[in-house]
Amino acid sequence: MDYPAPLTVLLAQPRGFCAGVERAIDICEKALTKYGAPIYVRHEIVHNKWVVDDLKAKGVIFVKEVDEIPDGGVTIFSAHGISQKVQNSAKLRDLPVIDATCPLVTKVHKQAIRYEAGGHEIILIGHAGHPEVEGTSGRVQQVYLVSSVEDVAQLQVRTPDKLAYVTQTTLSVDDTRGIIEALKARFPAIEGPDIKDICYATQNRQNAVRALAPHIDLLLVVGAANSSNSNRLRDLGEEMGIKAYLINDATDITPCWLDGVTRVGITAGASAPELLVTRVIAYLKTLRRVHVEPFDGVVETIRFNIPRILRDEAPAA
Repeated sequence: MDYPAPLTVLLAQPRGFCAGVERAIDICEKALTKYGAPIYVRHEIVHNKWVVDDLKAKGVIFVKEVDEIPDGGVTIFSAHGISQKVQNSAKLRDLPVIDATCPLVTKVHKQAIRYEAGGHEIILIGHAGHPEVEGTSGRVQQVYLVSSVEDVAQLQVRTPDKLAYVTQTTLSVDDTRGIIEALKARFPAIEGPDIKDICYATQNRQNAVRALAPHIDLLLVVGAANSSNSNRLRDLGEEMGIKAYLINDATDITPCWLDGVTRVGITAGASAPELLVTRVIAYLKTLRRVHVEPFDGVVETIRFNIPRILRDEAPAA
């Protein structure tokens, strides 16, 4: 009897949670401990169903808008950031707010506000409808949203000599390079942040897939369908000639994907927990003999502090 060939599983490094996501989830967990259930979160805290369902089970209530939160309800803003209008709505109702916006997103907000204060029109590189784009757009009077080089060619602005751009953080340097070059070619005076200001986590995860791709037959990306960075990881695998699938968890895997495959790469979007990767590996082991190897890559050490009100700090002597 012929047995299927063993399966080598290569784990991308880095993968999964970034510092901003870890911080947002930690904020929810510590708020539950400090204040008790329920606490209220506007929109998904991060783009991952497992994380959201886990927090729901612990007493977090997710709402679409602030006006759904009862008076006095402890309110958390998601990692994607919010508009000034949403912030004002919570302040007018005197809701106790804890802001879980990723510090890198907050930095983009401040950049946009500073450019506008200097008299610049703002161009935002990002995807329409993404919560982060909606939040950044709502921090200034007006933005021009561009998602592609083609959008740049169609752009009509009032002050071509007084422009500045900012970017959605879940786009990498590689995702934005062509758009920024097109903007600079069309508007030579345009200003923008240093390239190092773009989210390190997005770039690192894409670099890891690029390094992994020549060594695998199939790429599995653990992440949500509404996660921008997870979709990009899947797209990147396909661009490099690898069969690639975006999966929520192990239950999304179709066994025939493994036909003729001996080497599988696994990565995860920045809002996907490592537990889901572990479950994918466990499922693969029910189908084939599996040998798991970590693939060399960047080790991320960045951590973001949670708000002072939630820190476990010893009282002064």
